[in-house]
Order: sequence, then C-alpha cells, then structure tokens
Amino acid sequence: MAKYLLLKHYRGAPAAVNDVPMAEWTPAEISAHVQYMRDFAARLEDTGEFVDAQALAPEGTFVRYDGEGRPPVTDGPFAETKDLIAGWMVIDVDSHERAVELAGELSAAPGAGGKPIHEWLELRPFLSEPPTIEE
Repeated sequence: MAKYLLLKHYRGAPAAVNDVPMAEWTPAEISAHVQYMRDFAARLEDTGEFVDAQALAPEGTFVRYDGEGRPPVTDGPFAETKDLIAGWMVIDVDSHERAVELAGELSAAPGAGGKPIHEWLELRPFLSEPPTIEE
C-alpha cells in the first residue's frame, strides 16, 4: 500500500471544466458537493483506502523563527497556501494507477448547476522513507 495526497486548489491549478467559483453556487449546490465528498470518503473507508480528508478555512498566518521569543507573523507578500489550497484527502492504495483512478473520480464532484466540476487535483505520493544524502 502507498499513501497519496490529493490536493484541491482554490487557484493555481489549470481551470476546471465547470469553473464557477463556489462563492457563486447555491446552498443546494454546495450541499450536493459536500455530500458527494462524504459519500466518496465513506466508500473508501469501506475498502480500507481512506486515511483522512480536511477542508481548510480561508484564514491563516505564516510564522517563522526569528530569534528567541520573537516569531514574526506575516500575511504576505508571497503566494500563500490559504489562497491556493482548499483541502485535501489522503488515500492508501495498492498502486499509482489506483490513486489516479480515484483522483479522477473525485474530480467529478458536482458544482454549479449540479454538473461535474472536472477540476484538476494535485496527486502527490508520500515519501516511503526519508531521503538519504550520499557523501
């Protein structure tokens, strides 16, 4: 089994086929989308392929170490993940092909007008072991 991260982007990925922003969806369209995601996750739980899924709130802050007791906090000027990443799902599957299959299916979640979004999802494998440095 190999773990993969499926990233849903607000922006930064190629445009979806049904590219109406969620802010313009009706409450019923949002409910249908969320239910599709829940049903998809439940099916993967039944097959043992589901690990985790989370949606992210739009607010967030960058923090870094800047000396003892002084972590600076900033809201830019660089591209921020809160502007880019909407959420994720982690799956644990037998093959890369299965991960691609599931990502394609998840991409078809309904959006505006009840039509599939066909959004691009970023599919990234987890490292199976830390990288080594050869000297």
